[in-house]
Amino acid sequence: MLFIIDFDGTVAPADTVDALLEKFADPDWLRIEREWVEGRINSRQCMAAQLALISAGELTLRTFLESVMIDPAFAEFVRYVSPFADLAIVSDGLDYPIVHAMHKAGLSVPVYANRTEFRECGVGLSFPFSRPSCAVNSGVCKCSVAQTVDAGRGLTSVLIGDGRSDQCVAHQADFVFAKGSLITYCRDNGIPYTPFQSFADVLAAIRAWPVVPQPRAKEPQCPLVVA
Repeated sequence: MLFIIDFDGTVAPADTVDALLEKFADPDWLRIEREWVEGRINSRQCMAAQLALISAGELTLRTFLESVMIDPAFAEFVRYVSPFADLAIVSDGLDYPIVHAMHKAGLSVPVYANRTEFRECGVGLSFPFSRPSCAVNSGVCKCSVAQTVDAGRGLTSVLIGDGRSDQCVAHQADFVFAKGSLITYCRDNGIPYTPFQSFADVLAAIRAWPVVPQPRAKEPQCPLVVA
């Protein structure tokens, strides 16, 4: 079994990038956001343009990103499913706050996200997991990452997500836990899903599955940050 897990709005209740922009960016980031929502630019173009509007020192930005909080039930969820499943956090956000949050929680979960690049007075990013063929033009092609992590093993896949970057992989997953706008997308596209608000809900649903997967032989784990 393989869990593909979104971060912003999912593992972290708040959207890390939006919070960063609200605090440190020129308000013009909202205009760029509207262009993305309207489909006039893709997420790579959106994030690059928005982050270019940030003006703050590296220490200030690191301190802010290190303050990101995660769902209090996430650690228990990881401990429960790890004996019988692989997990990967796959985010179209920034890798730095995710990696820091996992270390802080004492969790070793592979992270696939856009690479954070701190600068003298701001922050940029690069896209090691983008693909020209990505159906939703995300900075991180979640479908491609899911295929890479599965590595041809044919694992039962479970998506846990909340938004636009999860839409494509929702069509491919065997099970979907959805919140936020992903619920509307699944509903509109006939994708079966289980709604959730927190990882306590996800954990309760998994514990209620009629057949609990048995522990399997462990595969070699990916490094914490895959780049």
